[in-house]
Formats: sequence, structure tokens, C-alpha cells
Amino acid sequence: MKSSRHYIKAVIPFIICAVSCNVKAAGQPDTLQGSFNERIRTLQVTLNGDMFAPPVITIGTNDILTFSFDHLADDRAYFRYRLVHCNANWQPSGLVDSEIIDGFNEGLIEDYAFSRGTTVNYVNYRFHIPDGRMRPMVSGNYLVTVYEENNPDETLAQWRIMVNEHVAKIGIDLTTITDVDYNDGHQQLTVTVDTERTDVSDPFNDMTVMIQQNGRLDNETAMRQPMRMSGRKAVYEHRPQLIFEAGNEYRRFETVSIDYPGMRVAGTQYVNPYYHVALETDAPRSSESYVYDSTQQGRYKIREYDSDEADTMADYVIVHFTLDYPEMPGYMFFIDGDLTDRRFDETSRMVYNRSTSRYEKAMLLKQGSYNYQYLTVPPGKKRGYTAEIEGDRYQTVNEYLVKVYTRRPGDRYDRLIGVSRIISDR
Repeated sequence: MKSSRHYIKAVIPFIICAVSCNVKAAGQPDTLQGSFNERIRTLQVTLNGDMFAPPVITIGTNDILTFSFDHLADDRAYFRYRLVHCNANWQPSGLVDSEIIDGFNEGLIEDYAFSRGTTVNYVNYRFHIPDGRMRPMVSGNYLVTVYEENNPDETLAQWRIMVNEHVAKIGIDLTTITDVDYNDGHQQLTVTVDTERTDVSDPFNDMTVMIQQNGRLDNETAMRQPMRMSGRKAVYEHRPQLIFEAGNEYRRFETVSIDYPGMRVAGTQYVNPYYHVALETDAPRSSESYVYDSTQQGRYKIREYDSDEADTMADYVIVHFTLDYPEMPGYMFFIDGDLTDRRFDETSRMVYNRSTSRYEKAMLLKQGSYNYQYLTVPPGKKRGYTAEIEGDRYQTVNEYLVKVYTRRPGDRYDRLIGVSRIISDR
């Protein structure tokens, strides 16, 4: 048996319940992303092998998206995948398969491998879009859904991807001298959209610009009309939708080994049937000075220190998060990052433990290097805020994704005509 480390045994029963009881039941997930079954884990998508690129393929190129996930099981299951075309707001557009897909809108996932040398048995699956059987024909947003072959009506997992026409050239400028403060807690964008190569004749009514910060779904903003036109360039500036709380650098930890503590790991212990990893207790950073750290804006990478085949040799461990903060009735605290699929639900919500006077959460995660942050949702709000726990520092390195959609009179769906990305320190 692999060695164990110091761990506060008193919290284990409480945390195990959090893992087993707070999983969203499988069922129709609408347009959310991530897993909707407790046995489906570690959903990832890469563009041409680049884990840092947004999931956007461009029409007329050789771009390939690779999807992977684990199924906690001993044997192979028969999974299939399909695409659903959506409008800019991620609601299904109503287009039928023959209008959006070259080929068949259903694929059997045949690329799989069994885990090796792990305490938790799983099967790793992967597939690609486009492939020889399926190629999206029209631009826009797509949901990629996975389901069991014998139960097509129950979605088990879902990704959000985009298909880009790449005809609108997008310019992005960023400043920390904003309309609400001066080198304080915000960052502000100016966006220009060059419509010269597009068929957009009325940018004031036919275009929508969407802006996303660090892959978050909760604070994405939309603008329908530019501030002004400069020739064929639509200029978006000095709008509230262009101002974002700066947040702070993401927190990091590593569980690449269960033989020795990794980054910010306080200790490990085996409690049948899982290894448990206790992270160092987190404290609020809202009153601290800014400290630069090189992070991946909420992403994670699967790693196992003694293997080059982490996809099948990294183990699953229960990771224990602890936040030293007084109870705030009515407020909800969530762990944000790709590790929680950017969702606000019971899989990511911290629970206040009165016996320890701390917020706690346990997650079953595959070994690797992770980014995360704490978001606070005040009463009556539907989005998260960084100010309470992380603080907002104008120097923070943030990644912004700008997407431009168009729908002209008579069109039946929102076309994606341009995508651009900026990282605030570059």
C-alpha cells in the first residue's frame, strides 16, 4: 500500500458524504456543460492538441477538436455522441441534422483504454470532431452530447464548442484605467469589429458581441449595438458590458503523486476505497497585496509523476478543500475552474462545517495540476463575485474571449463570424 500522510480523520465522514451525496442527478442538462452522471469524470477538449486554445474550429481549415472523458467502471460501455446547433445564447436553433452536419449526426465512441495500476478502475474514452463520419457545415455554437447507446434520451456529458467563419477581424484593447476606477479593481476592454469581409450591412441591428472572462459562464456579457462606426469598423467602447472585475490570480495545487505531498498539499491518507488529499487551508486574499503567479486561468492538466501515460495511469483521489472564513448566511461560496465545469451547483458549492468553523468541500478528481478560485454569490444574485474572498486587483492576468455573431433579417440562426482572444499581460 502506498504511504499515507497526516490528516484530520474527524472530517472524513463529513466530507465523504459531500462527495457521494452532492452529485447532480443524471437527466436532461439543457445547455450546461460538464458531466451529469457521477461515474462520468474529467471531461476535456483540446484544439489541435493545444489545451490552452478555446474550443473553436474554423470552417475551411484542418482544425480538429479532441474530446476525452473517463467512465468509472470495470468494463467498456457503448457511448455515442451527437451535435446540437445553438444560437448565440446557447439555446437550440432548431436546425435539423441535414442542415448542420456533413455525414451522420451520431458517432460511436470506439477509442477507449482501461486504467492501469490505479485504485479506482475507469475506462478512458476519446473521439474527434470533425472526423470521417461527421463534419459541421454551418458556423455557430454547438453542444456535443454523450449518451449510452441503449438510452439516447439521457445526456451523460456535454461540451460547448464553436464553429467560426473567421470573416470578421476583431481588435481588442485592454486598460486598467476604467470608467469606474483608476488602476484599482477592474479591467476594461475596447473592441473593434471590421465588417469589410462580412455580409453584415447593418451592424447596429445584425450583430451581437459576446465577451467571456477566463472561461467563466456566469459573468459573460453581450452587446447588440456598437458605440459608433469608423468606416466599416464597429467600435464598442465605454459600455458597462466591457468592464470586468479584475479578480486575482487563480490558486493552484498538484496531486501528481500520492507518495509525497505536492504543491499546497497538507497530507494524504488512504481510506478505503479512495486516497484522500487534504489541501492546505485557504484564507481570504481580499485584503492582501497583489502577488503575481503564473497560472492557466482556471484550467487543469492530468499528470502522474511516474508515468508518461497519465490518461490511463493517473488515479482518482478525493481532494479536500477548506476555506477559513466565518459563516455568511444567505451567501453561497463556489469553487470555480474547469475542475467544476464552471457550474454553480452542489458539485462545486462549499458547505459550512460548524464543528470546524470553516467552509469545506470534497471532490473526486483525477491526479494532476489544477487551478481554482472561490466565487461568492450574494442573496438574489445569479453570478459569482471575486471581491469577497479573492479580491480584485487590476494587475491580475486575465484571458478574454470575444465572439461576434450575426443574424440578418430572414436568417434562421446566429452565425459566428469572428473569434479573438487576449491575455491581459501580453
